[in-house]
Amino acid sequence: MQAVGLLNQSFINGEWTEGQSERTYDILNPYDDSVITSVRLASKEQLDEAFQIAQEAQKHWAKSTVEERRAVLHKALDYLNRNREEIVRTIGLETGGTVLKSNIEFHLTIEILEESIKFADEIGKVREVPGPDNAKLNHIHRLPLGVIASISPFNFPMNLSMRTIAPAIALGNSVVHKPDIQVALSGGTIIAKAFEYAGLPKGVLNMILTDINEIGDDMLTNPISKLISFTGSTSVGRHIGAIAGQNLKRVALELGGNSPFVVLSDADIDQAVKAAIFGKFVHQGQICMIINRFIVHKNKYDDFVAKFVERAKQLPFGDPSDPNTVIGPLVNKQQLEKAMRYIEEAKEQGVTVALEGRRIGNILTPYVFTDVQNSSKLAQTELFAPIATIIKAETDEEAIAYANDTEYGLSSAIFTSDLKNGENLALQIDSGMTHINDQTVNDAPNIPFGGNKASGLGRFGNPWVVEEFTTTKWVSIQTKDCQYPF
Repeated sequence: MQAVGLLNQSFINGEWTEGQSERTYDILNPYDDSVITSVRLASKEQLDEAFQIAQEAQKHWAKSTVEERRAVLHKALDYLNRNREEIVRTIGLETGGTVLKSNIEFHLTIEILEESIKFADEIGKVREVPGPDNAKLNHIHRLPLGVIASISPFNFPMNLSMRTIAPAIALGNSVVHKPDIQVALSGGTIIAKAFEYAGLPKGVLNMILTDINEIGDDMLTNPISKLISFTGSTSVGRHIGAIAGQNLKRVALELGGNSPFVVLSDADIDQAVKAAIFGKFVHQGQICMIINRFIVHKNKYDDFVAKFVERAKQLPFGDPSDPNTVIGPLVNKQQLEKAMRYIEEAKEQGVTVALEGRRIGNILTPYVFTDVQNSSKLAQTELFAPIATIIKAETDEEAIAYANDTEYGLSSAIFTSDLKNGENLALQIDSGMTHINDQTVNDAPNIPFGGNKASGLGRFGNPWVVEEFTTTKWVSIQTKDCQYPF
């Protein structure tokens, strides 16, 4: 693969293009704050140009055959697989992700491409709906939506960018994509390079390296895009939703979470703790689906706390490039400072600290708070850090009530020995996903991935994303002359 330092430009109309802003941005390694590469940011004018180019390119791409679309996706897949080692290394460098996390992200990205190949034949399908008599034929056509605006976050940048880009291209759309500038290589340029290698026609994918200070809301307000796909915070999602509503644009919003991990009175505590440790501390807790609240029945509470704290103490931390590391750095100092504020506020409010973590550079080792009130600020905040909050429930019913007592509804988990009861209770939790006897961080390309309440709108995954990224058109054909009433 081309050296990452040379992949620091925007990709517009099939060309690697230097940004026209006066500003540059240094992409840093979160572990040691060293500069990976510097990017000259793209301007508003370049963003506007990208949308215009995407609009023209989409008209031609919409007429592509399923064989052409699949060939491009197969070649992009081939590029990623051929360059796996360097791509995984780059994900780790930019995100501060451990070797395990970086490999998980690469695997998820590959799965999305493979699944997108499967539904590339949805475009052009025609469904016939019978009319009231034999005089009319009703044909329902599935068509590409048009230009899709894609905005992806810093935590799983390659996976969460490809989750929009691959289905959009498979379904005959074009894309203007803006990755988080902190992770521009794994979230943007490597993906653009893969599709360049794959022979995607110019302008179908335009990837812009810039930031909000440079372009403001132009990714949202440009009239050309038909849908805004965004993964990120709920506060930004609300802003996007308001603008999209004013402009009658579709949205696919995967937003924040406050995922509960419910341990019922009949749970296997040893297995619950194993799942809990992974579901809380993978990627330092910087995942929308991460376990944010542990809600444990009082009969299991002390045993769970003791075993969880003991395991959390033992997690190796340090350089994320070391395969043994579990806890690496947070993505930047701002995220670390935010986490420290949550910790200090909780201490000031008298919340019990069962495990005191340490701040080492940009690394925060695990903190565990116990006897947390579900209504407290600590419990109701999406922490996005290796901070665990454990809440005691008097009954299983109270545990489920606590699980629902949040504005969020992305993922959730229930541990129980009664699988039938577990599924019944899962349906009572108002979240897009509930996992029984597993942790909350689960994803697959063939499930309806998305949240309820303040956790988002829309669903990714096959076939649900097909509905999100296409439009349908009714064409009726009158085969016999109509008799009209006047």
